[in-house]
Amino acid sequence: MRIEIIAKESGERIDALLARSIEGLSRSRAQKLIAEGLVTLNGIPAQKSQVCKIGEVYLVFLPEDTGDKLPEAEDIKLCIAYEDEDIIVVNKKRGMVVHPAPGHTSGTLVSALLAHTGGRLSDIGGETRPGIVHRIDKETSGLIIAAKNNEAHAGLKKQLQKHEIVRIYEAVILGNLKSIKGTIDKPIGRHPVHRKKMAIVEGGRNAVTHYESVAKYRGYEHIKCRLETGRTHQIRVHLASVGHPLLGDSVYGKGKEKGLTGQCLHARELSFIHPINGEKIEILTDLPEYFTDVLGKLGAKSE
Repeated sequence: MRIEIIAKESGERIDALLARSIEGLSRSRAQKLIAEGLVTLNGIPAQKSQVCKIGEVYLVFLPEDTGDKLPEAEDIKLCIAYEDEDIIVVNKKRGMVVHPAPGHTSGTLVSALLAHTGGRLSDIGGETRPGIVHRIDKETSGLIIAAKNNEAHAGLKKQLQKHEIVRIYEAVILGNLKSIKGTIDKPIGRHPVHRKKMAIVEGGRNAVTHYESVAKYRGYEHIKCRLETGRTHQIRVHLASVGHPLLGDSVYGKGKEKGLTGQCLHARELSFIHPINGEKIEILTDLPEYFTDVLGKLGAKSE
């Protein structure tokens, strides 16, 4: 839902304006909308402490209501890479949605985790996202951490905020990069027109991706990406912004190719400090079958 809000006086904070102007919207919910880039002024995401000026027109994009109820546990098989009393790391298959969203209320990772843990998940992330510390896209496969209690969740979240959790992805992109390794440092925010997309926008949130070539093919390249930050669709948006979208990406690239629908992207490596016992956890997965199948269709490697 798209709503226009016109500031009728100067000096009021944007979160207060939204809470006062939209029926049923709390100030904390308004702050969350702002943090997610769903409130814009002239196409630029608003900042949480932004002070309004009279006559300014803000666009607010309200996501559809999912019911905000605890999802039901579902007996769905999980590939577990690590588990103890406090945390669980799952190697998510592509096609699985992490938490309930419009059109995806069942079959989610959250539902599978609820069944597997008997409901022993943190509640810091809210009722619809128990245990979820960070997310990966539906068509992205690979490692994702969940917390079984609030102490573990808070510790992991702190590491994420300090960029202390190492997350390395592998991807196949269109074309060949000019350099063997490099860094893309471009701010990301909601697309000013297409609200389901992200984009490089002035005033967006800081986003940094480090990349390195694994192998070059004619017209394609297998790369590694290390996230310094973790914005929505970050790798997909950053690579598309330099002219090398991910193979199969229907949102930021050409779409279905080499028999693949959805981006060729796998969260392969993960390392962090255990939030309770302080031990270093390092996990490396094999590339999934869909990924190796794609590599087999790219032909001979090039120099």
